[in-house]
Amino acid sequence: MRAFVLVRQLILNPPANANTTLQQELKQLKESVEEVFADYNDINEDTRLQLELINQTLVEMQSQKCLSNKPRRKIGYFTEEQRKNNEDMID
Repeated sequence: MRAFVLVRQLILNPPANANTTLQQELKQLKESVEEVFADYNDINEDTRLQLELINQTLVEMQSQKCLSNKPRRKIGYFTEEQRKNNEDMID
C-alpha cells in the first residue's frame, strides 16, 4: 500500500530537476521584467503629459505678462513737476 501511495505521489509531483527549475525561474524573471518595463513606460507617458501641461501654462502666463507690460505710477512723494511728468507718462 505504501509503495502505491509513493508511486502516485511521484506521478502527480515529479521531482524537480535543474532544467525545470531554471525554466520556471526564467519564466518568473521574464514576467518581472515585463512588469517593470510596463510601469516604466506608464511613468514616462504620465511625466511627458505633465511636462506638456506645465509648458502650456508657462506660455499662457508669459503672454499675459506681455499684455500687462504697461508703465506704472511711481509710489512716494513727488514735487509738482515730477507729478506732472508722471501723469503725462501714464496717459
